[in-house]
Amino acid sequence: MTSTTTNSPVGGVTDTADSGALRAENKSPRRRVKQSRHNLTRPAGIGLGITVVWFSLLVLIPLTLVIIQAVEGGWDNFTTTLSNPQTAAAIWLTVRQAFLVTVLNAVAGTLIAWVLVRDNFPGKRALEVIIDIPFALPTIVAGLVLLSTYGPRSPIGIDIANTEHSVFLALLFVTLPFVVRTVQPVLLELEPEVEEAAQSLGASKFQTWTKIVLPALVPAISAGATLAFARGISEYGSLVLLSGNLPFKSEVAAVRIFSYIENDNVGAAASVALVLLVVALIAIVILDLISRKVARRG
Repeated sequence: MTSTTTNSPVGGVTDTADSGALRAENKSPRRRVKQSRHNLTRPAGIGLGITVVWFSLLVLIPLTLVIIQAVEGGWDNFTTTLSNPQTAAAIWLTVRQAFLVTVLNAVAGTLIAWVLVRDNFPGKRALEVIIDIPFALPTIVAGLVLLSTYGPRSPIGIDIANTEHSVFLALLFVTLPFVVRTVQPVLLELEPEVEEAAQSLGASKFQTWTKIVLPALVPAISAGATLAFARGISEYGSLVLLSGNLPFKSEVAAVRIFSYIENDNVGAAASVALVLLVVALIAIVILDLISRKVARRG
């Protein structure tokens, strides 16, 4: 008896068709999906346009005009203004005092923020409000307050009016809240349990501070210090009454700019303003680099 085996061609045909289709797909050029360079919707685009226009009207265009006015008189006018002994002394006094105030604020502001976040004590809410007073107080009123306390009729017997120390005190007063208010939210997010865990693993308090707490705080400290320095070199109102604006002694750059404007020398005023702008930008870059370096090490 003979048995016959029949092979069905269906499976073979199907496999051949599938492999042929795969080869055809491999040979066909791949279509590249074009990805949009942006995903802005129409409302988002309108919002961006309004933001750019608003920012340009308030910041970019005025800054550009100041730069144009500074260079309009040529390099000779610029160098003549800055080489003026009285102007150079005012700029140096402003930058020096603003730098010292910024360093002190970076330390004292961080300590104040730490106390407000980590400690509970009577009068804590009152202190929270008092710290923001330099924000809300008009600068000329701040100058009057400081003059009443540290002027010729000081009730505590300290008279620093019309001296270099008056500049330092006025700048310290108006820049006090910046570091406190930038560091405080970061400390609120930094849970004490993280520090306790590090210490339970054998880390000392110094190591915990330098490896965990400080890297988290440095960006906030740098941001607050930048704001404090920029405010310090541009301060005017709180200094008018207390410092006396004495040339070579207590006259700051902002007062010198006002003097140039009064004398109808806009080019010289713009030159001094440009110097302050460049100094502020340099300070921003330096503090940002320090912040990134410390945070990276942490």
